[in-house]
Amino acid sequence: MAHGHGHDPNEKIVYVGDSRVRKNTKVLLPADYTSFPGKSEAFIPNFLLKEWMVGCVVLVGILALVISEPAPLGYPANPTNTAFIPMPDWYFLFMYQLLKYPYTSDAFVVLGTLGIPGLMFGALTLAPFLDTGKERRFYRRPIASSLMFLTLVAVIYLTRVSWAHYQEELKINGIVPEHIEREQKMEEARKNGEEFESPKPAGAAKEQAVAIVDESNPAMEIYKKSTCVQCHSPDLKGMANAGIPALRGVGDKFSKDELVTLMKDGIGKMPGKQWEESLKKGLTDADMDALATWLAAQKAEK
Repeated sequence: MAHGHGHDPNEKIVYVGDSRVRKNTKVLLPADYTSFPGKSEAFIPNFLLKEWMVGCVVLVGILALVISEPAPLGYPANPTNTAFIPMPDWYFLFMYQLLKYPYTSDAFVVLGTLGIPGLMFGALTLAPFLDTGKERRFYRRPIASSLMFLTLVAVIYLTRVSWAHYQEELKINGIVPEHIEREQKMEEARKNGEEFESPKPAGAAKEQAVAIVDESNPAMEIYKKSTCVQCHSPDLKGMANAGIPALRGVGDKFSKDELVTLMKDGIGKMPGKQWEESLKKGLTDADMDALATWLAAQKAEK
């Protein structure tokens, strides 16, 4: 300590500390993320664990719905049903409608199937890297929020237009979808106290009961070369949905002479001159006569 009456440069100065003040040996650690709720948190394990838990709950919910409400089976596929209008599931209706526009179909189909979907999903993938701001309130993120709302409005609009167009097609063509028709029949059967049985495809029972007679006969090959095969199909099953009858069991309805007359003059929706048209394809009168004889032998087993 310095002397009050002067300063001696050779004088030794001694600083005396207070032994009652203890040295702070505690390590100061930064506050945990939980001290700032709503601001931030550790991705691993806090955020990731919560996401996993939510994912597990959603998965269990989906499994419960799948088990409790199994997907109903529709009618067997019928490739001859020309009135059927194929439709995707509801969550793809917006893409289905998008592909109807000129700029996303025909010559631009690659743009509609790969370009636009790739751009949308690519933007979602790159969003965390492009939008690195810490602001989470949507009204303070105008660009990201505008793109999100624009996409949402576009998807809702396209889905609505696609469904309205589908309903209009059904109304114009007078078509009742098979699943709706089945539900109506089930409801009617329930009201009448009856048991509903799913209908079989048109002509299925008849096709099972009636087989081709003498399939190894050379007339079978003549039939495949004639004009008859174009409508009645190579297996003689016809096209029930188009009103074209099967030729299996046709011998029970018509004789050989009647079949010859039908081939020449036609009947109902069947046009005439089938005999002459077959001759133009390289067949002879003898071939057509043998074909008529073979068709007359197509009878159901009794």
